[in-house]
Amino acid sequence: MENELNNIAVELKDVSFSYKDEKIFDNVNFTLEKGKITLLTSLSGQGKSTLIKIISGIIPSIIKGKLEGDIFIDSKRVNDDSFASRIRKVGIALQNPDEQILYPNIEDEIAFGLENFKFDEDKMQDMINCVSYLMKIDPKRETKGLSGGEKQSLIISFLLSTRQKILLLDEPLANLDKKRAIHLMEILRKLADNGYAILLLEHRLDFLFSKVDDVYQIKDKKILKVESKEEYLKENCHIIKDMIEPSDYEKPLIILKNISKEFKKERILNDLDLTIYQGERLLLLGENGEGKSTLLRLIAKLDKPTSGKIQTFFSDYKNKERPSRKWFDKVGIVYQNPSYQLFMPTVEKEISYKADKDYAKYIMELFALNHIKDRHPQSLSEGQKRRVSIASILARKTDLLLLDEPTVGQDYDGLKSLVDGLNLIHKKTSNTIITITHDLRCASSLADRVVILKDGRISKDGKKEIIDEFFLSTK
Repeated sequence: MENELNNIAVELKDVSFSYKDEKIFDNVNFTLEKGKITLLTSLSGQGKSTLIKIISGIIPSIIKGKLEGDIFIDSKRVNDDSFASRIRKVGIALQNPDEQILYPNIEDEIAFGLENFKFDEDKMQDMINCVSYLMKIDPKRETKGLSGGEKQSLIISFLLSTRQKILLLDEPLANLDKKRAIHLMEILRKLADNGYAILLLEHRLDFLFSKVDDVYQIKDKKILKVESKEEYLKENCHIIKDMIEPSDYEKPLIILKNISKEFKKERILNDLDLTIYQGERLLLLGENGEGKSTLLRLIAKLDKPTSGKIQTFFSDYKNKERPSRKWFDKVGIVYQNPSYQLFMPTVEKEISYKADKDYAKYIMELFALNHIKDRHPQSLSEGQKRRVSIASILARKTDLLLLDEPTVGQDYDGLKSLVDGLNLIHKKTSNTIITITHDLRCASSLADRVVILKDGRISKDGKKEIIDEFFLSTK
């Protein structure tokens, strides 16, 4: 019995939590064990991120709400401990890495944590180099130029350096290519084998189920153990079928010629040529840091290329170098971090902004957002924020839709609803869609054509058959 107690890293006893008038958890009991990787899954917006904020002390120290019950860390009740005290034992990686990155370069970001934990100054540089090497990131790089996957790798590096033995990781694989995801899980397995307690909040069930020890789900405001991983996987993970017959397209919408892009003398895109056709669904694939998001920003005219030329062929729009208000009536982009573009006080007003009210209502129903229409967009889960940001762009009837990792935070049902909604609007409007994703579940259902980036150039350009080749070859 004593050994069992010593093996428990975190225990929640009869925990309930309400945010304003909404009850998130009702009398929850849950234990997180040392030596195990535990997966927590649920529908989007059911409280996964809330749980790790309760364990880490973010709730109620920073985010207020009504919290009841007892929280134990290493058998000590910590309800009355400060957030600063609790975080000495508990490392947390939030779903949005931008919320945790403070410094302009990687080395200073990792050093900040080591200084706070009073790490030996003589050994600090060795630790920075060690965790940077382990996570395959360059400590001299600036954080501003990192891809979403590289930012997540930086946060993990930070946690590895500060050595908390309880790790709470919110969607750590969301923006990682398969190679980085496999590498991260190998690291986490070694940590668990050395006594770490690791809790993952994730939706990539097909990839994870063979790599975790226990699986729990949130259901009806409770946390329940999944007894049969195989049955749960069978019910909650499928490849989404394409509802549209892929077509060939001939009329150019945008032509990129000899495009290069540099950040601080680091070349991201290198003499790239690409033609985007009117009405096609183009899927951009590539490993982290290959320039996919940079390319999307250039297409959207949010950035300028270092060299090369971009021509556009929209109707009723003159080809100009600088974007105008009329340009953004035709082109909509959904960022990798949706928080940046949500600014209205309610979901309903967000989707109705600059849109026909009846059409906005139709879009809100199509994407199953009516039940949160009165919520503030910034109060939503990351998965819900993405759905709202996509719906708000679609409601404006743009000709070109640019989606940067739109499926992050989506459970299977939500993902299928999102993809089906995108394709239904595409069938009705013949809009052009360019999507970046690392999610095999939906990649083929969002593509007529696939472009793979490598070393800042297009390495392959073809039909959706090369999707499986890409995912299977990334080992």
